[in-house]
Amino acid sequence: MTSVIPPDTRTLDAPSDPTAPTALAASSALDERGPAASGAELWAVCPACRFPVHRGRRAANLDVCPECGDHARLGAPERIRQLMDPDAYTLLDFPVRHADPLGFTDSLPYPERLRRARRETGLDEAVLCAQGTIGGHPVVVAAMDFRFMGGSLGGAVGELIALTAERALRDRTPLLIVTASGGARMQEGAIALMQMAKTAEALGRLDEAGILTLSLVTDPTFGGVAASFATLADVIVVESGARLGFAGPRVIAQTIRQTLPEGFQTAEFLLANGMVDLVRRRGELRTVLARLLAAGSPRRAAAHRPGEPSAADATDPRIREPERLTPRDPWHTVRAARDLGRPTTLDHLGRLVEDFEELRGDRLTGDCPAIVGGPALFEGRPVMVVGHQKGHTLAELADRNYGMANPAGYRKAARLMRLAAKLRMPVLTFVDTPGAYPGVAAEERGQSVAIAENLRLMAGLPVPVVTVVTGEGGSGGALALAVADRVMILEDAVYSVISPEGCAAILWQDPAAARTAAEALRLDAANLLRHGIVDAVVPVPPGGAQADHAEVARNLRGALAAALRELAAVDPAGLPESRRERFRRFGRPDAGRDANARAVPVRATVLGGVS
Repeated sequence: MTSVIPPDTRTLDAPSDPTAPTALAASSALDERGPAASGAELWAVCPACRFPVHRGRRAANLDVCPECGDHARLGAPERIRQLMDPDAYTLLDFPVRHADPLGFTDSLPYPERLRRARRETGLDEAVLCAQGTIGGHPVVVAAMDFRFMGGSLGGAVGELIALTAERALRDRTPLLIVTASGGARMQEGAIALMQMAKTAEALGRLDEAGILTLSLVTDPTFGGVAASFATLADVIVVESGARLGFAGPRVIAQTIRQTLPEGFQTAEFLLANGMVDLVRRRGELRTVLARLLAAGSPRRAAAHRPGEPSAADATDPRIREPERLTPRDPWHTVRAARDLGRPTTLDHLGRLVEDFEELRGDRLTGDCPAIVGGPALFEGRPVMVVGHQKGHTLAELADRNYGMANPAGYRKAARLMRLAAKLRMPVLTFVDTPGAYPGVAAEERGQSVAIAENLRLMAGLPVPVVTVVTGEGGSGGALALAVADRVMILEDAVYSVISPEGCAAILWQDPAAARTAAEALRLDAANLLRHGIVDAVVPVPPGGAQADHAEVARNLRGALAAALRELAAVDPAGLPESRRERFRRFGRPDAGRDANARAVPVRATVLGGVS
């Protein structure tokens, strides 16, 4: 395939305009928005900061102002050149005809506007389609061009998006759509409106087929495009400075007379409100997209850091017999599990996986920093990682809400796990939380519902799920990430129905009885293993997990690799049923002595202490 965009290339079968330019290279948006160069042709004034910038310097910076970071609008040809691997793509020539104009031929001469748009852009429509690679990973791309009638969504644009999606479906190749649009094309009336449903259905087919979809939102993306394919992708990446929304600011102001807050509908606003996954500068986009595409690519050969054992070489460190564990004082174990020096989920990921790309937002209410997650490569295999995140300082703990997730965090985790199921990626979860956040705002947003839905979702995931309790495993807030095929715990971590302090306050009305409660709750690794709550214990170095992060990571790597090898031998169709049976047997009378012990002794012991 070739990366050359040939002169006068046509993506539609409409007659060629003899006045069209002989190349598709779009004029720089700097030229469109800034003053034309007069005497100093090599210089132009940035329209955002009004600073004179050398044109060559700005071009070398991908049309981003080196002074203020303003991202100029790009045409579709430039997008394809910047994002796709050189000499590794070709344009797709789909035959599409325009819909007939409805009701605007007199007041707004639609055919003349189309001819002018073609003449000025060198394109036949507001979308340019290509197939090739990004970072060596196959992809089909549909890039919109705002210069063509504001990137409006008409019949031809919708057809091009649908045809590109069908090509991705035919070749089982991930789809990337680069959006830039003011909304539906009014000149085509209801035909334009129907394109929203048409393109949504096209992406739905890719969901059913398990094919990754990516959306790169550029400035601006509004109306029918924002309310269809732009926000339906598995992952939504927003270019820095872009705006996204259903109704534009002018429509909102004129329709309901509402004053808009500062930063409304900007990339940062969208990220904070959980609507998108990532906001990145233009120079970072190719790298980010390549990482995401790696998750949707076929399984690769194992790769690992120099000096680290591979999955094939690592010794399985898991301990499965309680008597092999050194006795630990339960209260001291609780305090060790809360030590700020312990490795966090992000610390573990930094040593265990490659190409981790954190995804954010629940696409509903917001983002929760107490839960982190996203696709990564573990020993060369795509996995989805999700975990509670605390911190090493009081400031970090406050920023992460002490690892206590709100409903947005659990819904984010659910979204990532559904994506893993779609792409047939194993799920690795890391539990370290005192419990779910108990505040008023969490209750107003449905904390109980969010946790309950995660329990049901995880029980039925058709992919391997492995959980490690790495610190505190507190109540339902921990279990919401721990309905797994294999549940492991670090040797000095804890897992319990309630914190010792909470138990002491309820049963003894005395928080000072926490030490007694810790022993009664049997929350340490040895008791959890004895009662079958966990399947294995991962050893930690002398002094605890905080003493040697690297050794903990080596042990975790071996334990995770061994668990995944075991689960790889299981028919995926049988995973949900065996997982459900794992949890079904807890407390069942006919499950045997150990299983019976799971449901009774903790409660009986605690109540005995009260009486």
